[in-house]
Amino acid sequence: MKKVYLDMNIYNRPYDDQTQVRIRLETIAIFAILQLIKSKELSLVWSFILTYENSLNPSEDIKMEIEKLSSLASENLQSSEDIHKKAKNYELIGIKPRDAIHLSCALKSGAAYFVTCDDKILRKAEQMSLNLLILNPVDFIKEVEGVKNETDE
Repeated sequence: MKKVYLDMNIYNRPYDDQTQVRIRLETIAIFAILQLIKSKELSLVWSFILTYENSLNPSEDIKMEIEKLSSLASENLQSSEDIHKKAKNYELIGIKPRDAIHLSCALKSGAAYFVTCDDKILRKAEQMSLNLLILNPVDFIKEVEGVKNETDE
């Protein structure tokens, strides 16, 4: 089963302004991703940095909902020196510190996918040669559906 790491903006996206088409499409894709996790077609990775970022959420209700989603994870990464060391390398190419830690956690876990709504990370992904596919939620669903269709043929 392939592992997926979801950036914190994925968990928050359903609570953003749904009148914007892009946000609504990404939200629909996120619900599809969560369904794939619940049906055990994907394995979710959680991390200490997700827990930390969720703790900063000013909305107690949203914070609790995201915390519930963390229970879907089959793996929970704790902070380690090698995660932080690798993250520093990503910072050198312009990735923000917390985003760099997310990427480092995804790689440490052996995740096949890193899903984010962050356009800057998506653009930088092209410059990084990582053993990790970095996609927005809509493209992720297209990717997973494409893989499913290929194996069904």
